[in-house]
Amino acid sequence: MERPIRVAVREVAAQGKEDTMPDLGTLFLSFLRLGLTAFGGPVMVAYIEELSVKRNKWLDGETFKNGVALCQSIPGATAMQTAAYVGLRARGIPGALLSYIGFGLPAFILMLVLSSLYVAASGLPWIMSLFNGLQVIVVAIVANATYSFGRGALKGYRDIGIAAASAVAFWLGVSPFYVIVGAAIAGIVLMRVQASPGAQSIDQLNPITVKHILILFLVIFTGVTCLYFANKKLFELSLLMFKIDLFAFGGGFSSLPLMLQEVVNTRSWMDSKTFMDVIALGQVTPGPIVITATFIGYLLYGFFGALVATVAIFTPSFALLLVGTLFFDKLRGSQLFARAVKGILVSFVGLLFYVTIKFAFAVPWDIIRVLIVAASFIALLKKIDIIYIVLIGAIVSILTFR
Repeated sequence: MERPIRVAVREVAAQGKEDTMPDLGTLFLSFLRLGLTAFGGPVMVAYIEELSVKRNKWLDGETFKNGVALCQSIPGATAMQTAAYVGLRARGIPGALLSYIGFGLPAFILMLVLSSLYVAASGLPWIMSLFNGLQVIVVAIVANATYSFGRGALKGYRDIGIAAASAVAFWLGVSPFYVIVGAAIAGIVLMRVQASPGAQSIDQLNPITVKHILILFLVIFTGVTCLYFANKKLFELSLLMFKIDLFAFGGGFSSLPLMLQEVVNTRSWMDSKTFMDVIALGQVTPGPIVITATFIGYLLYGFFGALVATVAIFTPSFALLLVGTLFFDKLRGSQLFARAVKGILVSFVGLLFYVTIKFAFAVPWDIIRVLIVAASFIALLKKIDIIYIVLIGAIVSILTFR
C-alpha cells in the first residue's frame, strides 16, 4: 500500500509542476524581453534564474543549478545555453528552441543593423575616428578576458605550462583546433581534476530521448545538405561557424582566437583592424560576443550570409545541450571529461593572450591611446558595465581622433 501512495504523491507533485509551466508563446516573449537587455555575457545567468526560478517558479533551484553546471561544461555561450535549458525543462525541445531564439534575436537584429551601417558609412571621417578609439578599448576588453580566464583557470605549473605552450603554438601558426585537441589530451594526461561526485539527476519533467536527438541531427544534416547544393560559399561559411562553436569551451570569448585565426589569418576575409571593429560592435549589442558571426556573414555575403553565419554559430552548442542533458550524470561523473575540459579551458588563456598581443600590435600607439587602454582596463577590473565603457570610449574617440 505504501508504494502506490508514494507513486500518487509523485504524480501530484508532477502535476503541480506542470501547472506552473509557461506556454510556448510566454517562453518566447519572456526571453525576448530579457534578450533586449542581455549585456554582460554570463552575468545574465543570474537574471535568467530570477525569471525562471524566483519569479515564475518554472524550475526549482537545484534543477537550475544542475543546468548551469551542464552549460558551463559544454561549448557555447553560457547565458544562451542556460536560456535554452530553461525552455527545455519547461516545454521540451520546442521550448528550448523558442527560448534560445527569443534570447538571441535582439542581438541578431541590432548587429544586422549595425553591420549595414558600418558598410555604408565606413568611409566617413567620424566613423574612422570612432573605430580608431574603439580598437584601443577592444585591446583592454580582450586583455581583461585573458586576465579573468587566467585567474580562474591557472592553478599550478601544469596549467601555466599548457597555456604558454598553446600561446607559442598559436604564434607559430598552428591551427587553434589542433591546439585545443592537444590541450585536451594534455589535460587528460597531466591534470588532477576530480569529477563532480554524486551529481543529481536533472529533473525529467520533459524527458529527452535518443529518438529526439536523432531527429534533430537529421534536420541539421538536411539543412546543411540543402545549403551545399544551393550555395557552396554559404555552405563553407556554415561549416566554419559550426567548427568554431564546437570548440568554444568556456563561453563566448573563447571563440575569438578561433575566429581570428580562421577569418583573418587563414582565409583573409578581413584584416585585423576590421575584426577589431567587429568585436567593438559586438560589445554594444546585447547577447554573447559570438554574435560577431552576424557581422562576418553580412560583410561577406549580405543578409543571407549574416543569417547562415548566425544560425551556424549557435546550432552545434544547442545540439550539444540536448545531448548533454540526456547524458548529464555520465558527463558530470567522468574524470576523463573533466580533465579534458580543464585542459581546453587552460589553453584558451594562452590563445587569448596571443590575441591580446596581436591586437596590440595593430594599434598605432601614442600617449592618448595608452591612457584610454589603461582607463578601460581599470574600469573593467572595477566591474563597471562594459556598455558604459564602450559608449564613453566612442564619444572620446569621435572628439579626439579627428
